[in-house]
Amino acid sequence: MFKAETYILRRKLLRKSVGSGLLIFLANEESPMNYTANPYHYRQDSSFLYFFGLASPGLAAIADADEGTDTLYGDDIGIEDIIWMGNLPTIKARALEVGVRRTAPRAVFDEKVRQALAAGRPVHYLPPYRPDNMTVLGDLLGIPVKELKARASAAFIKASVDQRIIKSKEEIREMESAVAVSQEMYLSAMKLAKPGRYEYQVSGLMEGIALAYDMHLAFPPIVTINGQTLHMHAHDNMLVKGRLLVLDCGAEAASGYASDITRTVPVGGRFNARQKAVYEIVLAGQESAVKAIKPGVSFKDIHLQTARVMAGGLKALGLMKGDVAEAVAAGAHALFFPHGLGHNIGLDVHDMEDYGENHVGYGEKVERSKQFGLAYLRMARELKPGHVLTVEPGLYFIPSLYALWRKEKKHRDFIVYDAVEKFLDFGGARIEDDVLVTETGRRVLGPPIPKKVADIEKACRA
Repeated sequence: MFKAETYILRRKLLRKSVGSGLLIFLANEESPMNYTANPYHYRQDSSFLYFFGLASPGLAAIADADEGTDTLYGDDIGIEDIIWMGNLPTIKARALEVGVRRTAPRAVFDEKVRQALAAGRPVHYLPPYRPDNMTVLGDLLGIPVKELKARASAAFIKASVDQRIIKSKEEIREMESAVAVSQEMYLSAMKLAKPGRYEYQVSGLMEGIALAYDMHLAFPPIVTINGQTLHMHAHDNMLVKGRLLVLDCGAEAASGYASDITRTVPVGGRFNARQKAVYEIVLAGQESAVKAIKPGVSFKDIHLQTARVMAGGLKALGLMKGDVAEAVAAGAHALFFPHGLGHNIGLDVHDMEDYGENHVGYGEKVERSKQFGLAYLRMARELKPGHVLTVEPGLYFIPSLYALWRKEKKHRDFIVYDAVEKFLDFGGARIEDDVLVTETGRRVLGPPIPKKVADIEKACRA
């Protein structure tokens, strides 16, 4: 939690940007694993965290743009809760921590919203993503649940994106604290990446380190020797020499701010010649992308530049042919690089994606491509100081995609299918850092985590 003044200013800017009406917030509730008293780890809604700072269920809030007021709604706990959970501060005391002077019982929130609707006042809400809150909102607003997202307030979404997408110094400090813990997670994982171990041992070690620093993971970890599957969350394979282990993981600070790092490690601690050749193409792409980041540059252009760098490397390796720029323009490189270069990151690992990806990564000036691969680019905006985004190119050999494209005779002028077939047992390689756009360029957040071949091999032997 930041100082009360931070939240006061955030809400003031929000009310001014939206202009009129009620801006309503619902806290996330506990989510049961298998029965009510046995919930998953609690995670507050990020919009509620950003504007009201309190990480607990049972709360709601209203920012009234007409009156210039903020109100927190919630109920003080009773004796039964005290027996099980201990004494907790009153709602009034908690509200003052985040600069809110007006409080009321939770039921009054519903009354206030209904009164506003009856009076014809605008009631703004953000797109809900949890089923329980969707039900609450639908009943309260009289909107069918299936229509809630489409009818969310465009003004509220835009105002929130405009504020949250530019990170303050205190937000950057929180993210760097998460990256610092991620560094320890990765250094420990590299040492453990030996034949005979299991993916779940590596994954468990990394999560345990986060927990030991009073942090959690920002997202379900990817720890796999099957790196050709981009979001592989199963961790049941034994590590085998000759395979690459893709580690895509990140700590989340207690404040909710995320980190998102990927490293690719040779099982046994040494890259073979083929692994090194592909890995260094990815590294060249990642380093060129980071170097290109600065204010005024389109992240979509950096994505395409990175694709050309890696396509050039694949051509030199004999897996692609023809004019590199033409190949990328046609989308031929997406056989190997089928995802976007990166995404915004902050209180969410995919920052504000609950608002709708196009609102965050594209805005009103950039149109999303429909081309395979490029369509998955989550961030395409012109960069500004204060943006924080991931930079995560990768190269993958996906047998099913290869088979489909070869059958369709797709991009035969650019892809050397016979040569690619010999790499179908390769898996994949990805490298990712979190990067801040500064006034004059960029800065990779946090302490360095090994990514050059020699540095990774050294870390594996340590």
